[in-house]
Amino acid sequence: MSETKIAIVTGGSRGIGKAICKELAQQGALVYINFVSNEDAAKQVQSEIEADGGKAELLPFDVADSKAVSKAIKGVISDQGGVHILVNNAGITRDGLLARMKDEDWDKVLSTNLTGMFYCTKAVLMKMMKQRWGRIINIGSVVGAMGNPGQANYAAAKAGIEGFTKSVAKEVASRNITANVVAPGFIETDMTQVLPDKVKEGLLGQIPAGRFGKPEDVASAVAFLASDAASYITGHVLHVNGGLLCQ
Repeated sequence: MSETKIAIVTGGSRGIGKAICKELAQQGALVYINFVSNEDAAKQVQSEIEADGGKAELLPFDVADSKAVSKAIKGVISDQGGVHILVNNAGITRDGLLARMKDEDWDKVLSTNLTGMFYCTKAVLMKMMKQRWGRIINIGSVVGAMGNPGQANYAAAKAGIEGFTKSVAKEVASRNITANVVAPGFIETDMTQVLPDKVKEGLLGQIPAGRFGKPEDVASAVAFLASDAASYITGHVLHVNGGLLCQ
């Protein structure tokens, strides 16, 4: 990156979000690490970034709380003069078969994974339009394209991210702002580590690459879309899944 870019990464304290924070910082951005409750984990990410010579700040707020989102992001814009990169990564799962799914499990996943992305994107968009430069990168999922039993809520949210992103891309392309989706497949995170070995073997059998992805695989794709090299790519869904879904 030719100048210091200001980046906000939601859900940046662990897993894929942590890898994205570290990669963007390595590329020269000042990264704001968003988290809700695990401050110790966020501080650890900050320490690792600073140990590598990068710059990072902590930015606690719940993406599902519109007032908290607006206040936090306005604060960043006031302090730094703008926001150049927004990575909407925060997400949760509340898995269960649809026939037995509780209303609150549907509502919680949609409010965090989909509505939270809307709040954060809306909060940065006017400033990006005024500065005529911006990168909005939303973290989707292969599940949003192919579905998954027991994840109707999660798949609906991730599919919604794709439609949202394509619409935003068309609205702001003339202002030199791109909006894209990075859709991971099965990635080695806390979520996959707890799966039984038999389940892991079944999943691996569906992946032509023969391995789960690493958080860094996703972070590399995000960093590319955040760069000047990707200025003519917008409204795109970039799948990072080892061939699990070939389109």
